[in-house]
Amino acid sequence: MDWLGWLIFLFVLLFSFMLHETGHFVMAKKFGMKATRYFVGFGPTLWSTQRGDTEYGIKALPVGGFVKIIGMTSLDEVDPADEPRSFRRAPGWQRVVVLVAGVAMNFVLAAVLIFALALGIGIENDNTTQLGTVAACVPASNQALTNDAPCTSSDAKSPATIAGLKVGDQITSFNGVKVSSWTQLANVIKDVNPGSTVPLTVRRGGRSLTLHATLAGVKGRSGGYLGIAAATVFQPASPLGAIKYVGTGFSEEIGGTASSLAQVPFELPEFFHKNRAYTPAGNIGSIYGAARETGQAVAANVGWQYKLSFIILIAAALNMILGVANLLPLLPMDGGHIAAVIWERIRAWFARQRGRADPGLVDYRKLVPVSFSIFLVLVAFSVMLVVADIIRPVNIG
Repeated sequence: MDWLGWLIFLFVLLFSFMLHETGHFVMAKKFGMKATRYFVGFGPTLWSTQRGDTEYGIKALPVGGFVKIIGMTSLDEVDPADEPRSFRRAPGWQRVVVLVAGVAMNFVLAAVLIFALALGIGIENDNTTQLGTVAACVPASNQALTNDAPCTSSDAKSPATIAGLKVGDQITSFNGVKVSSWTQLANVIKDVNPGSTVPLTVRRGGRSLTLHATLAGVKGRSGGYLGIAAATVFQPASPLGAIKYVGTGFSEEIGGTASSLAQVPFELPEFFHKNRAYTPAGNIGSIYGAARETGQAVAANVGWQYKLSFIILIAAALNMILGVANLLPLLPMDGGHIAAVIWERIRAWFARQRGRADPGLVDYRKLVPVSFSIFLVLVAFSVMLVVADIIRPVNIG
């Protein structure tokens, strides 16, 4: 089923890019600018049709899309008859709105997806006392436990298995202490010495049962070992809770991305280190890595809620990152064009204050070397991320 996840991710990626371009296209049309092309994909044209001023079509490579608005910069050649409808002749505020519209569409889609997830499927919660895993044996060491090593014939049965615990049981008390979260339960278990026999109460099928377990010890790990792990449950939120979840999602994703990007210059060697997952470099991945994770999530032997929530969160994160990246004040990003428009308006204001003529458009010829250099850096960094995700993959699921 990996291939299905890859196809889903490709569709999400393509839809996100085209939604971004649609934002530019719709606002450009609204302000009377002439948009001559609206294409899905790149490369050779597979199909196209002319509707009014615009040619709509599909290209061979479904890895993005583009909108062609005439006169985007001072370098573009425009028919004199079309010059009044060019992007560069529109008021500064209209040009900024057109440029921001793409990012706005990405942010709106991310917010809608997260809101729908919280309200419909629910918010993922693994801090419960409901059991999702009951270990079959006692691991030989703490390292074996951390690495989820398979059981061997010499390993003893786990205390949880001997006690009769089952997946789906909800532990309500342990050794006489009432527990309502996995954090509480884990702390209580660690406080019990290996070899001690303790009572525990569980809810199973609407009934309350009292079981007894003799805790084991694991080499290199303090406290008792029972052999259980919490289940992941999805709890639907209220409309207000869903709105708060949207805010939390944006804050964590954008803040985390910004923090990780700030560490990139210092973490470049870590992208290929065996412990990449435990460094800031593990928080930044490529399109390839996200597609692989989506494929694995769809193919995993887990419930539909987990699969769908993973896809929705990947789509939301992708749109947030796409939005933030395009707001960077660097050409060829939208943010670079926005900065150019703002600089034009600042120069015009100063010129008016001095009684001088408007200096006009920014001379993009001076910006081409910088833009090209930034473009090469972005391409090189993207390629490096893909290679890193192949050599040192990070599991984000």
